[in-house]
Amino acid sequence: MHREKLIMVCTCEIAGRVRGKGFPAVELASRARKGVGWVPTNTMISAFSPIYSTPFGTGGDLILVPDMTTETAVDFADGSAAEHFFLGDIRHLDGAPWSCCPRDFARRALEALQEAAGVTLNSAFEHEFTYTGVTDMPGNPYSLDAFRRQGIFAEAFMAALRTAGCEPDSFMAEYGPRQFEFTCGPAHGLRSADRAVVAREMARATAHRLGERAIFSPILDPNGVGNGVHIHFSFLDAAGAPVLHDAAAPFGISKLGRHFVAGILHHLPALCAVTAPSTVSYIRLRPNRWAPTHANLMTQDRAAALRVCPVLPGPDVARQFNVEYRVADAAASPYLALGAMVWAGVDGIKRGLEPPIEGKPLPASLGEALDALEANSAAVDWFGGEYLNAYLMHKRGELAALDGLSEAAQCEKYAQTY
Repeated sequence: MHREKLIMVCTCEIAGRVRGKGFPAVELASRARKGVGWVPTNTMISAFSPIYSTPFGTGGDLILVPDMTTETAVDFADGSAAEHFFLGDIRHLDGAPWSCCPRDFARRALEALQEAAGVTLNSAFEHEFTYTGVTDMPGNPYSLDAFRRQGIFAEAFMAALRTAGCEPDSFMAEYGPRQFEFTCGPAHGLRSADRAVVAREMARATAHRLGERAIFSPILDPNGVGNGVHIHFSFLDAAGAPVLHDAAAPFGISKLGRHFVAGILHHLPALCAVTAPSTVSYIRLRPNRWAPTHANLMTQDRAAALRVCPVLPGPDVARQFNVEYRVADAAASPYLALGAMVWAGVDGIKRGLEPPIEGKPLPASLGEALDALEANSAAVDWFGGEYLNAYLMHKRGELAALDGLSEAAQCEKYAQTY
């Protein structure tokens, strides 16, 4: 059978799904310049497929332009078509960034951090997911048996991650039924979010070739264990030296870091709408689930919204030192999650905020979180009015589509798409 190689240029928008357009590989040089055609209302495609409402109507034309540094080319050597795609930016026809481009949202936040503090963000996304290719058995949390019974998935997945440039770090059987966790090495700036997008797709691609699914939905059973996404972050100065740690300071966090952390905690009720953006996210974020319920900072406590992670003694303590943002899941676009977190931290730096002694409760539902986002005046500066309006409209449409469904039915619906 004759075949022609194809390449796709992709974006990861409000719904957290990766979408785009393909083209013949021989056209790459021209597509690197002119991209592929895109439509404003595409950003309003819901997690469940329908466009429930849109502020853009049927008009407008944009281009989705590949970032040539994001090329992902992974051949699974099983006769299937290779995974070959680029991540890209949504632009106007004249090349100017579109106001609702998720990568540009994160990029602008990182530029604001550089301008406010002269530092770059070093970060990594830690993912939990459910793999359908293993049967749950009693006693399996963290077990060698669960690790063994996932078969070749982990090895094929790690190979795909390494080929894709994601620097695989760890893979383990987690606490929940058929639940696994993986981490990749940290990356600077926007590359961290790019890696998160690529890593999820490599998990899905590997599972697909084995006739299974890697499910990243926030929770599959209202009475079960959730799948979180944890964003680990630290700062590097212009010389590449770590500047988040100060052994003599509270929590071991430098003054700059405390202001950044305080900004996140101050804005966390609004951030929840972006980093935990599904109805079932708030089933996971309940007491006694090893998940955050308050906007708090703690040392080595996995119920904290922000956790100061442990470090090993030695000369590189400052380089190991990082803080973990735990109020996120894979219903969120990594660009929006990272960008919103950074925007909030930058506000804390600019205002010289300090972490509160006691954290306020997090929203108990997506509706509450969306209301908090809409009421947060700073969010307009972060998103811009057009993007914030589109985001709220998108998520409220999703909320209305689930009205009347039981928690179990909502979990099932999200599991089908994530």
